[in-house]
Amino acid sequence: MELRHLRYFVGVAEALSFTKAAEKLHTAQPSLSRQIKDLEEELGVRLLNRTKHLVSLTEEGRSFLADAKRLLALAAETVESVRRLRSGEVRALNIGYVSNLFYDLLPRTLASFRQLFPTVSVNLFDMSCGEQFRALEDGKLDLGFVGLHEPIARRGLEFRTIASYKTVAALPKDNPLAGKATVELKALAPMFFIGMSESSYPYYHEWLTKTCHRAGFTPKVLQDVDLERTMIHAISAGLGVALVPEQLKKLPHKNVVFRPVNPTVATEACVAWKGENPSAPLKAYVEIVEHVGRSIR
Repeated sequence: MELRHLRYFVGVAEALSFTKAAEKLHTAQPSLSRQIKDLEEELGVRLLNRTKHLVSLTEEGRSFLADAKRLLALAAETVESVRRLRSGEVRALNIGYVSNLFYDLLPRTLASFRQLFPTVSVNLFDMSCGEQFRALEDGKLDLGFVGLHEPIARRGLEFRTIASYKTVAALPKDNPLAGKATVELKALAPMFFIGMSESSYPYYHEWLTKTCHRAGFTPKVLQDVDLERTMIHAISAGLGVALVPEQLKKLPHKNVVFRPVNPTVATEACVAWKGENPSAPLKAYVEIVEHVGRSIR
């Protein structure tokens, strides 16, 4: 399959006419028909229904049209990126991330990006969500892995939800609930919580409060911390419990256990960037992150 096959198919699919598409594409109608037939044979599906006076998309054709347009747009962006690189317009892609929350996404997305843009350097910055927001607003980052979408929307940034993770209860090992396979959220009501600070993780407190309110209680927050490992240390010392994304289980957690909660709570993961950022590599990377995120949801 070549890009011309995609262009021909999109042309016919949008015009729903081989005659009009051939005129727009500056090619002969018989050649266009043959190219579409070759594409269908290669895919093993019929993309178009044809009668003497009517052309329409099959269900497979409608699905393939969206993917074909996306691939053509990405190809055009790639070409434009190379041109900008030659003229010195393309700079490095600066990405912020929270190292303890994106073990699975980051390596896979960067590997795919490197194949598309081998000449664009990528700079990675391990930063809290709050630090990433400030760096995005100052133009120091092109994209940030920032978690919850509410604080992104409040700052007027573009974002995509790329994954959703289960929320778990982090408990001291000697906590009575630690021996249960699943923890009822309302059972945490009498306990003190360890929270994340607003400066490091904007909106965490609101998210925690809303989550606990749905279970019928208001959380009693003993203290806020800036780092995930500090939270784990506080829980290990028996100071309180916490609700965290399940990825934090990968941190060293002596004397701390993680248990699923009931009802189930999802913790979303989002990426954010400035809408006015014209970088073609940035747009391509967002596409890659969305694709990889869908595969792990």
